[in-house]
Amino acid sequence: MATVDDVPRRINGERLTLLGWPAAILLQLAHPLVAAGVYHHSGFRDSAAAAIGRLHATTRAMLSLVFGTASERLQAVDHILAVHRRVRGRLETPVGPFPAGTTYSAEDPALVLWVHTSLVECSVGTYELFVAGLTEAERDAYCDASAAIAVALGAPETDVPRKWAILTAANRAMLRSGVLTVSAEARELARALLYGPTMRLVPPAAWASRLVTTGLLPSELRDAYGLAWSPARERRFRRLSRLTRSVRRLAPAPVARFAAARRACQNDCP
Repeated sequence: MATVDDVPRRINGERLTLLGWPAAILLQLAHPLVAAGVYHHSGFRDSAAAAIGRLHATTRAMLSLVFGTASERLQAVDHILAVHRRVRGRLETPVGPFPAGTTYSAEDPALVLWVHTSLVECSVGTYELFVAGLTEAERDAYCDASAAIAVALGAPETDVPRKWAILTAANRAMLRSGVLTVSAEARELARALLYGPTMRLVPPAAWASRLVTTGLLPSELRDAYGLAWSPARERRFRRLSRLTRSVRRLAPAPVARFAAARRACQNDCP
């Protein structure tokens, strides 16, 4: 029987959890310093192959961090840190509260923390919408288990939330802080993410991805990115989530869950 301790493996082992990653990325890119780092140091806008390769590498790193051996986890952390060391520069133009010339670095603890908390909230929210509900204790367990990765990647240990209520409150505070400002770079990256070469390969999946991504974003960021929303779209979003949950209950484990998750759970995870 599944327990609270299984929650990190349950959530991260689900293929459907990936549906929340684009929304998490747009949340992260709403921070001008994150957007500048991605814009100037990432090639995922270049081609469908580059975007697919990046998604594959990111997924593989996540699986290693959650389901890998101690050696595999250390290797994944070292690889991410090596990438972060190369991502640094200065803002070319003023954005929000940041003047031109402001330095940015992927090693900035505050940016690592924002990337972490936004991803955790989107992952939990996506799982609950498309797979199954969670109790407050299970959400807390996921926050607590995820904290170690954030600390290993450079987030301040004392600042990383271990409780769901604290994490969501921190994210709401960030939304109200005036720091998040969707820059021209962020909007260009969003277009590449939602309408780029990869999306053109699979139009129905692209439509669903855009609907889910927009539905998961806070309303103020939808508007800032220029993503249209309406009561009709909200209804489609809710219908899609209910349909997906129903289909997920019938899906065999090899379809629904990553192989690494199935091996680690040994049939104990739902």
